[in-house]
Amino acid sequence: MAASAAVRSSMGLTLRLSRVIPDCSTCPMYRLKGCVGSVANFQRRGSFDYFKTINRHLQTSIGLYHSEEGNSNAEDPEDVVNVVYVDRSGKRIPVKAKVGDNVLYLAHKHDIGLEGACEASLACSTCQVYVSEAHFNKLPEPEEREDDMLDMAPMLQENSRLGCQIILTPELEGIELTMPKVTRNFYVDGHVPKPH
Repeated sequence: MAASAAVRSSMGLTLRLSRVIPDCSTCPMYRLKGCVGSVANFQRRGSFDYFKTINRHLQTSIGLYHSEEGNSNAEDPEDVVNVVYVDRSGKRIPVKAKVGDNVLYLAHKHDIGLEGACEASLACSTCQVYVSEAHFNKLPEPEEREDDMLDMAPMLQENSRLGCQIILTPELEGIELTMPKVTRNFYVDGHVPKPH
């Protein structure tokens, strides 16, 4: 069972720079303080034996949310989380999801009109949802950036959260997410961005 919000894998990479840097410690001119460091001086010698290559090790991590992998059709009953979206017209839309799914991407996958204009980069509040009272306290506290975006959201309520920041866990079984009647974004009214 996936208990974490996202599957993170760390990837190490050793980068060998193609640029050659002179190894001045082996140069006789270095000891005499006569080295000017120009490439022309080294090219006259005709040999690059006194040069060294720099190796740099880089470390990075890649975050993959289950819904970004394109599989939210839960097969293991322990991984199933039932979610109910309530759209702007009041229509209830039940969805079966997996533990680890992101609420915004899940809505996009099922053609539910949860906007997400900034594509989950925490730069807007268009994926604002009202979380059911029974589940609101089961969510982790919002980060400061999420709170800043919620401050700009129209029709803000005590149970407002950004859908892009809600990752489903087994404790959220039966969560109900209601979309506010209006959103505010930088597009022309009525425009809905298409998810990539």
